Amino acid sequence: MTAPLRLGAVIITMGNRPDELKALLDSVARQDGAPVEVVVVGQGVRLTGLADPAAGVRTVELPENLGIPGGRNVGIEAFRTAGARGLDSFDADVLLFLDDDGLLERTDTAELCRQAFTEDPELGIVSFRIADPQTGETQRRHVPRLRASDPMRSSRVTTFLGGANAVRTKVFEQVGDLPGQFFYAHEETDLAWRALDAGWLIDYRADMVLLHPATAPSRHAVYHRMVARNRVWLARRNLPAPLVPVYVGVWLLLTLLRKPSGPALKAWFGGFKEGWTTSCGPRRPMKWRTVWRLTRLGRPPVI
Repeated sequence: MTAPLRLGAVIITMGNRPDELKALLDSVARQDGAPVEVVVVGQGVRLTGLADPAAGVRTVELPENLGIPGGRNVGIEAFRTAGARGLDSFDADVLLFLDDDGLLERTDTAELCRQAFTEDPELGIVSFRIADPQTGETQRRHVPRLRASDPMRSSRVTTFLGGANAVRTKVFEQVGDLPGQFFYAHEETDLAWRALDAGWLIDYRADMVLLHPATAPSRHAVYHRMVARNRVWLARRNLPAPLVPVYVGVWLLLTLLRKPSGPALKAWFGGFKEGWTTSCGPRRPMKWRTVWRLTRLGRPPVI
């Protein structure tokens, strides 16, 4: 009989939501089945009193904020090199990545993850549904596909939500970690494209729910600059050369059609320029058959 998959969770925090973080940890501890071990990464903050080895909670304190992908990579490395129980190799077959102000609504989410990854050995990533805790509604931008009108419909997709997902650790072993230099925005799609190019599948599951307050991503001061810069980096890193200008051009047009404010547009064009003039990291263009695969899944890599 095959042993059940081992689950771990990575949570990054700036230390400014201690009550929400505690509630999230409690919701992870309440999961059915085998315990989910947790690594909490403090981004330039102390996490005094948070570690609880008996409950499977470890902490890693960073001297500075490395950004979202950088912080999550530290959590991945904590499992890879030490394990949440002090082992020398991966102590988890699947890692959950959860925003520190989120909350697992159901107690069977971990078991649903185990079941999904066990039943489909080609499944590499699962994107959870994010729902507002007050209304239960899911915003269109939280459904990782173009046809987002029905968030209750699960489907195969081409990307995933960074703060509410589960990734098979073999994906990281095969295609590498998140692009730390992105700092914020589009790091999920970068990993998703690399995973799809390597043959992995990605699912959106409406029954795996993370409750999370409905907030606008533009609340972050760096939002417009990094969204633009990282879109260019994403294309330069991953797309076949003929598609790079098409992808970037489509997003330039969409941005202009959305009529952002003057300051937002100025920040966006600053990031756009930065994306072309700075290093994007290693370039590994996806295969043309992956382009066709993405197209068949409903999202060709030009939008």
